[in-house]
Amino acid sequence: MSVVGSLIFCTFCGNLLDAMSSNTEIKCGVCSAGYPKSKFANLKVVTTSSEDAFPSTLKMNRSVVKTSLKKDELDDGATIKEKCPKCGNEEMQYHTLQLRSADEGATVFYTCISCGYRFRTNN
Repeated sequence: MSVVGSLIFCTFCGNLLDAMSSNTEIKCGVCSAGYPKSKFANLKVVTTSSEDAFPSTLKMNRSVVKTSLKKDELDDGATIKEKCPKCGNEEMQYHTLQLRSADEGATVFYTCISCGYRFRTNN
């Protein structure tokens, strides 16, 4: 007998053996060769696949989607008319990031130009 993964082949004729018999022996249906079932009792099949085996458009574009901000990027936001909840200043800077799943809105991060207060909202 020859074992490839979870498949068991007859070594005499190459036929695929049926291991589902109720006997203590596996018989080849072509050449009638017999193999003891006890040889397959501890047979473990372990399968692995390489990382690129199942390509995904989302995985390939992962580096295109920005999910975090660096400390120095917080100073460069667009300025809008939004009242600061802390000091009442009328202008704030904002950034948006897609932190949740793609079918949900982006998270907007606000920074007050005057006092530096920060908060965020989920759209």
